[in-house]
Amino acid sequence: MAATEPRRILVTGASGFVGRHLLLSLAASFPAAELFAGHADVTDRDAVANQVRDARPDACIHLAAVTTVAGARQNPDRAWQVNLHGTLDVARALLAHAPGCRLLFASSAEIYGQSFAGGRALDESALPAPMNSYAATKAAADLALGAMAHDGLRVVRLRLFNHTGPGQSDQFVLPAFARQIALIESARQAPPLRVGGLDSMRDFLDVRDVCGAYVRCLQCGPELGPGTVLNIASGVPRRIGDILDTLLELAGLRTEVVTDAARLRGTEIVSASGDSSRARNLLGWAPEIPWQQTLADVLADWRLRVAG
Repeated sequence: MAATEPRRILVTGASGFVGRHLLLSLAASFPAAELFAGHADVTDRDAVANQVRDARPDACIHLAAVTTVAGARQNPDRAWQVNLHGTLDVARALLAHAPGCRLLFASSAEIYGQSFAGGRALDESALPAPMNSYAATKAAADLALGAMAHDGLRVVRLRLFNHTGPGQSDQFVLPAFARQIALIESARQAPPLRVGGLDSMRDFLDVRDVCGAYVRCLQCGPELGPGTVLNIASGVPRRIGDILDTLLELAGLRTEVVTDAARLRGTEIVSASGDSSRARNLLGWAPEIPWQQTLADVLADWRLRVAG
């Protein structure tokens, strides 16, 4: 095993959408490493400390979070407890019980918020300007961990743009489309297909490419100084309505599409995309999975779920 590769890896939120894909990627990339799927409630400080003591990780990928804008809006207190204070619990436990551990934090491009209003692809120098509770909780955790890097925390913050793939909940836009398509084509849902806003532009990645970025961070550990920030983005803004059209074409389905007011978000940025040049330069990382394959895999996943 190369000297920079981890021997014991703890993944918080391992049972979630990204976590399930990540455990597979880590097992394939670090076959000699021990993997620990962290299931402790991150708001339980003692449970987190015990988990870190038991695992003694030399790498930790912190995914556990309230992951949706809607979820944070419905229960903001819970979002703050999990996304900020839970993250601090993990970081403090690592400093106390595994001080040499590298921490990879799943931050979010949502923290840039109003900074997207200029219409350009943002790099890591863009100011955080969150526009919703979810983004605010993630921004607070991101900034707090950056400050803790000066106290010895070996943290890298990955500001992840939208990512999707098989296994994702229909609380997110692409799987929501794919689920309805699968239901309509199997006659389990009557048309029309109901959608929110279709004109916004978003930067999408395949979840398996995101997992590749985590792997590269662990492989390139010494090159990434404490507090490093990396955008993980495709750099390609895609119109939501065009994504829906492509999914319908892949399905061979012609159906009416109507706007459902309940699916509209209150405040929308017209276009949000990222510049991931730093990740390309430091990690040698770039998205590899073709967009058409991502969409086809999401659709196939929902067909199987509906059939099952």
